[in-house]
Amino acid sequence: MLVKACISFIAATGFGVIFNAPLQLLIFCGFAGMTGWTVSTWTRMYVIDDLMLSSFIGAFAVSIIAHLFARRFKTPMITFSIAGIIPLVPGTVAYNAMRHVVESDYTMAIQLGSQAFLISGSVAMGLVFAEVIMQMVFRSKIHIPMR
Repeated sequence: MLVKACISFIAATGFGVIFNAPLQLLIFCGFAGMTGWTVSTWTRMYVIDDLMLSSFIGAFAVSIIAHLFARRFKTPMITFSIAGIIPLVPGTVAYNAMRHVVESDYTMAIQLGSQAFLISGSVAMGLVFAEVIMQMVFRSKIHIPMR
């Protein structure tokens, strides 16, 4: 699991480069991606064996970390969140769905396509839920100290 976590760090950092994140923040983009992937995988392995729910929780973690980093470094939150969700994107599932379409196995293609759609929706909902919660926290009287 440690090797895969390092690979997710490299992937998120690489997408941070592609999306022109500032050079000094690339490590934090990678950390957001690695944390989201690790939380998602750990949830799927040890808490509940549901890919959609674990993707939701991983995206939620990415969004919380992105908000904290954005406040700490005074940069837009999207700098960290976009690079951070890259390891959670269901690329293999979507690829297999398209492969089954080409092979005329439409039953499996629909099943895999639906799964990819649900995982993508879970990731989006995790980002949205964390956004709402962080807005409520930041607008309340609760003070989160940031150095």
